[in-house]
Amino acid sequence: MQKDLIYDNQQTLFGAREIIGFGSNDFYVKEIERKLANDLIVKNHYSKKYFNNSYIHLGVFICGELLGVLQYGHLMNPQSSSSIVDGSDSYSCLELNRMWLDDKAKRNSETKAISYSLRYIRSKFPKIKWIQSFADERCGCFGIVYQAASFSFYGEHESEFYVLDNEYYHSTYFTNTTGKSASKSKKAEETRKRIDEVKKEKLRQFRYIKFIDKRWKKKCLLKEQPYLKYYNSD
Repeated sequence: MQKDLIYDNQQTLFGAREIIGFGSNDFYVKEIERKLANDLIVKNHYSKKYFNNSYIHLGVFICGELLGVLQYGHLMNPQSSSSIVDGSDSYSCLELNRMWLDDKAKRNSETKAISYSLRYIRSKFPKIKWIQSFADERCGCFGIVYQAASFSFYGEHESEFYVLDNEYYHSTYFTNTTGKSASKSKKAEETRKRIDEVKKEKLRQFRYIKFIDKRWKKKCLLKEQPYLKYYNSD
């Protein structure tokens, strides 16, 4: 079935219609309201938390049913962009902050959703040159979904997480309370008051980058590495 950009039905003052998604009749990604995306992530994502700095919210529609969400936004540490890719700033890159697909979605639907979302981003946000995402050790498979979507692998690191009531929080949730990416919700304030109750745990995270503009790959300051195999846990 033919795949194509999806446009808003309403025309702008300049006559052009706004791009709002990409895909085919039976499988497409399309913009949805922030609140709906956040609610679905809180309900279904293993982290049970959305990322405040997400500003692109895409629903994954399969046979007309909303079965997934992808949220893109600023890097968790926006100031780090130029230390990853030379010449970058917060306007030239994105991070895939959250992704969830219902178990009803067929195999390879995650890779397909990512691929379609990249086509949407490339067309609507031409200033975006590269996209970063991390595969969390809790997900298993070490980021095989990004490998299938032709992301490049740039190694792994350990991040410290705080565990409270069987929920995992990145350390910045407790340590960053004033910056733009700080969580300022009532729940966050109440959670931080219980800092003495948390347990610390280190988890491996695997960095993947997709260069929307392939010329920018030469500017990457990190060393590309061979893909990890999902069965290799060493």
